[in-house]
Amino acid sequence: MENKLTIYNTLSRKKELFEPLNPPFVGLYVCGPTVYGDAHLGHARPGITFDLLFRYLKYLGYRVRYVRNITDVGHLVNDEDDGEDKIAKKAKLEQLEPMEVVQLYTNRYHKNMEQLNTLPPSIEPHASGHIIEQQELIKTLIDKGYAYESEGNIYFDVERYSKKYHYGILSGRKIDELLVNTRQLSGQEEKRNSVDFALWKKATPEHIMRWPSPWGVGFPGWHLECSCMSQKYLGNTFDIHGGGLDLQFPHHECEIAQSTAAQGHPAVRYWMHNNMVTINGQKMGKSLGNFITLDQLFAGNNAVLEQAYSPMTVRFFILQAHYRSPLDFSNEALKAAEKGYERLMSAIVQLHKLKASNENTVDVKTLRDNCFNAMNDDLNTPILIAHLFDGVRMINSIAAGSEKIDAENLQTLTELFDSFVFDILGLKGETDSSASNQALGKVIDAMMNVRKAARANKDWATSDKIRDELKNAGIQIKDTKDGYEWELE
Repeated sequence: MENKLTIYNTLSRKKELFEPLNPPFVGLYVCGPTVYGDAHLGHARPGITFDLLFRYLKYLGYRVRYVRNITDVGHLVNDEDDGEDKIAKKAKLEQLEPMEVVQLYTNRYHKNMEQLNTLPPSIEPHASGHIIEQQELIKTLIDKGYAYESEGNIYFDVERYSKKYHYGILSGRKIDELLVNTRQLSGQEEKRNSVDFALWKKATPEHIMRWPSPWGVGFPGWHLECSCMSQKYLGNTFDIHGGGLDLQFPHHECEIAQSTAAQGHPAVRYWMHNNMVTINGQKMGKSLGNFITLDQLFAGNNAVLEQAYSPMTVRFFILQAHYRSPLDFSNEALKAAEKGYERLMSAIVQLHKLKASNENTVDVKTLRDNCFNAMNDDLNTPILIAHLFDGVRMINSIAAGSEKIDAENLQTLTELFDSFVFDILGLKGETDSSASNQALGKVIDAMMNVRKAARANKDWATSDKIRDELKNAGIQIKDTKDGYEWELE
């Protein structure tokens, strides 16, 4: 199929036809997590958004190299150039080596992403594995006059850069206003300007993540890693850089400045940003303490959750909103997503049972065109899902006998649903959906109430029999002081 994919380029602030630099190859870089805690619903959004893009580009026939990094050094607690490294702070709290923290939460992040059915990236580089490359980029920036050393720290000279290039091109920030309004952080008097950002930080004696460098023992700044790793694996100019909207400034703005200053031209052609997941209108994040981890969502064990929500319900919930729109968490929205997902899956089961007729009364071609038009319009998944539900009604009408479909159209309809639902949207059937778990839970509650009555009557034989029968069915019961807990073996 001829590519008519348009994507919203944050750099130009408009939708643009996607034309890769070297077709059929596409280079895609996405900012991954800083691995110092469990992944939450906010992390699921970029994971699913760029998985959707990866899947669709591959579906269109492109050969995609998808690079998503792991930030395991240099990201300080306030996202600026002051304070402790997030990994190091967590390591001290838990009395672990920093790389133990990194490995633990990287493993847990991978498990959550797999549960959400996101495809693994082609390459997943770690910031700590690219210290030499970061030091080489710093040397280049110093040689070209865009970075300076001060008391063992290396800073990027934003004002000098702005005399030739445009700092603020991505975020719309104005350098004059930044110079006036950016507060000077305590202990950062060595900067020429408060807006300058760290490329390399001198390690204090108590700092546990440190590397030798030409400027003394220290560690890299947060922004540097992505410029280095994206260009190492995708080249000096590549197609798409993605990430959350919260990274647009300062992180992505600083990336553009570093890469442009080093090589004389920008590295990225299309910038894409997913909007935030909010809770009560406020961005969900670790720093605000208002997050719901993915493990909590899947198990239902957070105070704001009314029930457990399966990974595919969460994926469907995220896909129901356009990636550039804010998405507010609510139990009502997740329950609606659960019903919608199950209705879609039921329709696909029904579709595979349909028998072709000799005549045709349904318009599958228009449905197919509508689905492609929605995806080609900046990955408009809510519109795509609306069209798929037009298809669900079509399937139900054919099954009820009020419409007819011939063999050719039935094959097209089947391929359409299989491609869009499974290959592109990345949904899959779930045997242990939260709805099934809730039904099972109600059955167990009923049996345990009978067991409780038996125990009250000292009918130990009936009590033991209920527990044993549940165990034989693969359900483990654990008595607690508050009642009981159960889990599937």
